[in-house]
Amino acid sequence: MNTDKKRAEDLTVVENRKINKDYYVLKLASKTDLPKIKAGQFVELLVEDTRNAFLRRPISIYDVQPECNSFELLIQIVGEGTQLMSQLQTGDTINTMYPLGNGFQTETKSKNILLVGGGVGLAPLLYLAKKLNDKGIRPKILLGGRAENNIIEIDNFEKYGDIFISTEDGSLGEKGFVTQHSVMNESIDKIYTCGPDPMMRAVGDIAFSKNIDCEVSLENMMACGIGACLCCVTDTKEGHKCVCTDGPVFNTNELKWNIA
Repeated sequence: MNTDKKRAEDLTVVENRKINKDYYVLKLASKTDLPKIKAGQFVELLVEDTRNAFLRRPISIYDVQPECNSFELLIQIVGEGTQLMSQLQTGDTINTMYPLGNGFQTETKSKNILLVGGGVGLAPLLYLAKKLNDKGIRPKILLGGRAENNIIEIDNFEKYGDIFISTEDGSLGEKGFVTQHSVMNESIDKIYTCGPDPMMRAVGDIAFSKNIDCEVSLENMMACGIGACLCCVTDTKEGHKCVCTDGPVFNTNELKWNIA
């Protein structure tokens, strides 16, 4: 039976799918039924056999296959830990704490929904789009990056939403930042976004100016994932909160982003 309880267990690598030289999708499976996983939650992976990667790595949950007791993680290679994980083979195991944090609020009356993702910030938005589909909502999905090779997994996202693309160099989709894309001028009731902090702040500013409800998935460094180390604290209107336990998803109305 599914529960909301968190776990730490050795999960088995089912697949390690390379997207390009920078990104890969790691599929992990449990020997038992998965706990309930919400869109926007994350895991902490233990990378062993290295002196420089002793902390767990926080990774957003990309997709979930409860019927197979498995889930996927979209990972960008940014250091030794993520590089080592990219070398995992089918049948290997990796110790995983999951599911962690609070996810997106999918109980919504909004119908004109926009998902905005940049870089590896796309990761939590696929499962979110899937859950919105379950509620009869097909969102608009805006994917942003510096260039065409930064826009990944389009085919997967097309299953669940109408795709819009923005690249800074104009190599794919409209040229410019996601905030400059023409879809931002369409009728929107709610925005969900994840990506680089400046991008999310800019999206949050637009949502604030247009009185659009907006949720952001913060990417603060989360070393422990359980609120013990306090290195992921963010400032909110109710004081300091741990991104790993109170977030990573926050409504922008909770944050001090729009306070001069």
